[in-house]
Amino acid sequence: MYQFSYAEVLDETPQGARQRERQAIERSIELLEAADKAGVQSREAVEALMFVRKLWAILVEDLAKTENDLPQQLRADLISIGLWVMREAEQIRLEKSDNFKGIIEVSQTIRDGLA
Repeated sequence: MYQFSYAEVLDETPQGARQRERQAIERSIELLEAADKAGVQSREAVEALMFVRKLWAILVEDLAKTENDLPQQLRADLISIGLWVMREAEQIRLEKSDNFKGIIEVSQTIRDGLA
């Protein structure tokens, strides 16, 4: 994923964190769009699904922390969305779904909300 120096993380502002989250979600959208074009059994699909699952696992873990400053209801809603994205990604991986577009649309909405 993205690599940051320790100093960058220590100096991070909430706006900087949101910008990096936005960039990571944008990257997931790019990967998902490539996977959608290449098909469920493609290398692109494997790469996109791994990235999406890792990204949302990190986001959900952060959202679950009590020190997260977002309002509790928003955190709960975002955790629910993240769990849905991870479940949907797993269904695609198992070839029980090809709903890349659904994950892309949800990701675009989250990305736009971080702007």
